[in-house]
Amino acid sequence: MLFGDVQVALETVAATRSRLAKVDALADVLARLAPDEIVPAVGFLAAAPRQGRLGVGWRTLAARAADHAAVATLTVAEVDAAFERLSTISGSGSTAVREAVLDELAARATAAEWHLLVRIVTGELRTGALEGVLLDAIARAGDREGTLVRRAAMLSGDLRETAAIALTGSVDDLASVGLVVGRGVQPMLASTATSVGEGLTIAGRASVEYKLDGARVQVHRHGDDVRVFTRTLADVTHRVPEIVEVARALPVTDAILDGETLSLDEDGAPRPFQETMARFGAETAREIALHPWFFDVLHVDGRDLIDEPLSVRRAELERIAPALRIPSIVTGDSAEADEFSRAALRAGHEGVMVKGIDSLYTAGRRGKSWLKVKPVHTFDLVVLAVERGSGRRSEWLSNLHLGARDARGAFGEADRFVMVGKTFKGLTDDLLRWQTAHFAERETGAVAGGIRVVPDTVVEIAIDGVQRSSRYPGGVALRFARVKAYRPDKSAAEADTIDTLRALLPGAGAHPEEG
Repeated sequence: MLFGDVQVALETVAATRSRLAKVDALADVLARLAPDEIVPAVGFLAAAPRQGRLGVGWRTLAARAADHAAVATLTVAEVDAAFERLSTISGSGSTAVREAVLDELAARATAAEWHLLVRIVTGELRTGALEGVLLDAIARAGDREGTLVRRAAMLSGDLRETAAIALTGSVDDLASVGLVVGRGVQPMLASTATSVGEGLTIAGRASVEYKLDGARVQVHRHGDDVRVFTRTLADVTHRVPEIVEVARALPVTDAILDGETLSLDEDGAPRPFQETMARFGAETAREIALHPWFFDVLHVDGRDLIDEPLSVRRAELERIAPALRIPSIVTGDSAEADEFSRAALRAGHEGVMVKGIDSLYTAGRRGKSWLKVKPVHTFDLVVLAVERGSGRRSEWLSNLHLGARDARGAFGEADRFVMVGKTFKGLTDDLLRWQTAHFAERETGAVAGGIRVVPDTVVEIAIDGVQRSSRYPGGVALRFARVKAYRPDKSAAEADTIDTLRALLPGAGAHPEEG
């Protein structure tokens, strides 16, 4: 298949708000792929090449913005082969070799194809919200049940391989995709509630649990082999030997556990999130140790539990790891839940989670079975641009342009980001140094006084509220925004939505749902 067919399909998707038209365009391309083209092509459509990051910066790509082909002749296989070469180039002379590969690719591509390639390589192609549409298109192209395709993708954690099975395998092959100890599972996600009482109204009788200000971890044990994944399914086993040791001590042979990790101070209280993430991101062990706390178990010794109610999963977790369970109570009483929430805050935690006691573990989905309740307004937003500082900050990139995700495409193309404000508050000198180096590598263009960057860096922002604004396209602006922490454990597709922020406007009356 021509790469241009992929490019045209994505243009069609971007040009329409009709979900049916999006599915039609993608299914048409998927149905025409040869078996060996499926994995790379789905990687292009999902902005997730099978090779991962290629180590090519925007400036290098921008230097090849001219002299493209007049007619589309580049194939999916040829693009995949070029990406494979780029991912393996290293050593002396690698820069020249990399540039030669890019020169050839740029010359073979049309201008429209090259524009798409640049967006794929730099990560600027934002298609997180497109994943659901792509799953529907895979189901249609393969004549498979949508629920079966979605479940396979959730449990395998790999959209590309799921597509290959759906389009070339049998129904039984697709149905056989299940939990595999050692293979990351898309984590279940939570929406938000404004109070514990509201959470109980929505979820019913529930497990009310401390919400830790830590990093999500998924721990897999098979015998003495332990693997630890982040919420984005990155394997960080080598970074967390203390968690590996804890997992090996459990009275099980096989298990998959879901939880959080955070570092504790000398009194057993949680350290600031920045300290946990600094330790979590380190390639070698540090003096600060990470402590795992688990709130769910998905598999124990040959028994899958995701289709069992939370009450059963809680009992199994209590059996195999009682000392490692996140503090919780089961209740339907608002007064009791409120007191428990206050205890969580007194212990230094963010708030509580309210989880329906009969809820199943729906991997990769965000519904109303899990609700988080935090007393302070904090939102995960995406950095769109950064301005240079002034005065003592003149050597650093300082003022952040913040965007919320437009999940519905209400203000443009779906899953793009809508600017909602700026801030330089809360930035320490260490953060200023880090973000100056980080965003210099993510540059995609210029803005007044600074640079535009790839919208893939998530930052947690605390605000006092929002206000109506004619300055920003979403009609809403942040009030007194300040940086709480960067969230390298989260992808841009998990950022909060413009609808969530707009629901906070006076008179909005909508229940804010996290994006």
